[in-house]
Amino acid sequence: MACEPGRQVPELWRALAPETWPVAPQQLPAGTALVGGAVRDGLLGRLADRPDLDLVVPVDAIDLARRLGRQLGGSCVVLDQERSIARLVLKGWTIDLARCAGGDLAADLARRDFTANAIALPLEGAQLQGRGSVADLRLIDPCGGLPDLAARRLVAISEANLLDDPLRLLRGVRLACELTFRIAPATWALIGRHRQRITTVAGERVLAELERLAAAPEGHRGLGRALEAGLLQPWGAADGSEDRLEPLGPQRLQACGLTPPEAWALPLARLAAVLNGPTLERLRASRRLQQRCQRLRDWLERLQRSASPEGRLSLESLAEAERLLLHRQLEEDLPALLLQIDPGAARAAMERWRDPADRLFHPRPPLDGRRLQQLLAIPPGPRLGQLIDHLTAERAFGRLGGTAAMDTAESTDQGAIDEAVAAARLWLERRGPGSESAPRRD
Repeated sequence: MACEPGRQVPELWRALAPETWPVAPQQLPAGTALVGGAVRDGLLGRLADRPDLDLVVPVDAIDLARRLGRQLGGSCVVLDQERSIARLVLKGWTIDLARCAGGDLAADLARRDFTANAIALPLEGAQLQGRGSVADLRLIDPCGGLPDLAARRLVAISEANLLDDPLRLLRGVRLACELTFRIAPATWALIGRHRQRITTVAGERVLAELERLAAAPEGHRGLGRALEAGLLQPWGAADGSEDRLEPLGPQRLQACGLTPPEAWALPLARLAAVLNGPTLERLRASRRLQQRCQRLRDWLERLQRSASPEGRLSLESLAEAERLLLHRQLEEDLPALLLQIDPGAARAAMERWRDPADRLFHPRPPLDGRRLQQLLAIPPGPRLGQLIDHLTAERAFGRLGGTAAMDTAESTDQGAIDEAVAAARLWLERRGPGSESAPRRD
């Protein structure tokens, strides 16, 4: 049941469904409290089926997590030895445990980032074991988070708290986007004032926030707000990113014919709109993500240079060699590019992309390099690579038949083999003398 701010705690408790937790509240020490996102999302009626649970405990959290892991068959990961913070992974759930900081629960909550995250629900063991009433439970809200939730307003607890971990500057933008909250003017001013401090945060942590932001339904607006605040420019975000983000709203998926399993393309397109290869390198992104985003940016620029007079982008505007190169480089990630072209053209292209036998959208040579060497006695080298490229293009654009690509030496369609060999011999003859010889019959 959705629990809106101001409703009774029993309704929140039912929404949290503690009977489904892998750790029963009775197994936790007296004085334990549930805090953070689970309380916030329960009050907003947006709890996931298995919400991440954040618990503040009055004992050493690392020892507790290890003990629970041994007892219940879970695994413990130490997140912060000095501050006694650990993660318990158990039966598909993630439970973070932290020792109460600041002397009491109210002081602990006052050290957090935003008022919406500084609401606690103490898990009083006696009340939950039948010796009291769940109705006796009360929320602890020392920072005024409940009224801010009701107003759908994101408010920083203090300037010092934001600067205690400058990643909170970006996290605020992400939370506002995910929760569809407005950022309070004073909080927005703090984010802008201290934007340069984001560079003191490890690049991997910044990238993780950006990936979550890009995946939000309105992530294009959230990334735009991050740019507006100046949080990405210190990392080298590319000029013109706002214009690239504009068309990448959630409605674009349906307009371009992408299905829910293909929705992964939208966050990728949004990231590529904001982050180029060098920026991703500074953020310590994987080499693969750097290449994927940079290629998407490069191909979008090529399409823009060949756009129609009306400004429509289409793959059909590319010359043949460019078109083949596009499909070879972006075979897997093509949907992320299609989200940024004319929707009608995108829908038609998506139909072809879904067909693994489509020879242009999934280009393959009719014979692989090993087979060509066997049949034509061509040594490895640039000449062989050029021949493979030529045969791939001939097949992709329908100038070379055959029932299927023959990607291994075990291919047995002799007619298709003969046709491919004939095309290869013709290309070699036109290229002039080389090391090719008459094809062998195995």
